Amino acid sequence: MTWDITGMAAVANIGASPREIFAALCAGQESRRPLQVFDAGKYRAAYAYEIDDRPEGGDDIPRRATGWLTTVVRQAVANAGLGEDLSQVPVLVGTTMREQRSLELWWRDHADVALADLHFGTALKATFGASTTYTFANACSATLYALGMATDMIELGMADTVVVAGTDAATESGFGTLDRVQNDIPDALRPFDTSHKGMLMGEGAAAVVVQRAGTGNGPVHARVRGVSINCDARHATAPDPDGITRAMQDAHRRAGVRAQDIDLVMLHGTGTPRNDVTESTVLSRVFHGAEPGPRMTAIKAMTGHTLGGSGLLSLLMAVLAMKEGTVPPVLGLTDPIPEAVGLGLVQGTPAVGDHLNVAQIDAFGFGGINAVTIVEAAR
Repeated sequence: MTWDITGMAAVANIGASPREIFAALCAGQESRRPLQVFDAGKYRAAYAYEIDDRPEGGDDIPRRATGWLTTVVRQAVANAGLGEDLSQVPVLVGTTMREQRSLELWWRDHADVALADLHFGTALKATFGASTTYTFANACSATLYALGMATDMIELGMADTVVVAGTDAATESGFGTLDRVQNDIPDALRPFDTSHKGMLMGEGAAAVVVQRAGTGNGPVHARVRGVSINCDARHATAPDPDGITRAMQDAHRRAGVRAQDIDLVMLHGTGTPRNDVTESTVLSRVFHGAEPGPRMTAIKAMTGHTLGGSGLLSLLMAVLAMKEGTVPPVLGLTDPIPEAVGLGLVQGTPAVGDHLNVAQIDAFGFGGINAVTIVEAAR
């Protein structure tokens, strides 16, 4: 069984639409910036991948994550040829921090934030009449978890159309926690390169409309072949290679594909030494003998780690890569770590290919919350 992706939308630090973001990724321009609203003097890290949408003067404002969420949902349903009445359409939201930044501003600056503002369902109900909304706070794999739930809902006959979205704004508590727990602090996020030191926060939101095959009114961007989710609970923070291997192999089984059928892998690629080594090791195991092997890339080198929405943002870039026959490079990758040598990582300039038909998207979160999705091009 497959599910149609009929609507797409995204916003990140490098663009306000999927195509803008994809073009920026292919251009490979450095996009990190000095911290805009957090006092850099309090932290070792001095950079982040923030969206530049705050008022003049740099003061922070509440409900930014909610604003991006309603924007991408509106754009995705319009892209799918649907109206804005979502009273009969479930909306599933993946996130890591929810509206925690708004709570920080309420506590510190007495910002005008009501309790109801901390729940995304409040704005979705007010803006779209959405009566069925669920929020999945599943760390960095949240949106691919939500996508798996969406396909289940359609398969079980609970809905013909589901909106899946994700959003996260940088929070000072989250930024400060990362600043304390990472052994080294990077100046830039450099996944799979020997210079990698750790992750830096990014901001953004993404949304897709998923429909039962053949029921949409507009063009089909791509098709979801299968979604695998698990929670190995092996360690609070360290990724477990066995849990990730099971997720990848189960995704292939659900999608009815073999490793040699995968043309593109969108890597989780956080730039932390432990994640990069673990993901590389698992990929070498799963794709062993699958010649010539898929091309691989990691977009967090330009978007930063957009947390709960990162998996869905990678999926959108996979869809555009298959449409355009172009894979953006991993920014700053010049000297791959030994475990990643031979994996087909795209370096320097975009890779061009005529046969990008099946893509794998990886997303792994703290606590062993793993999700892997397989999508195919709509030809």
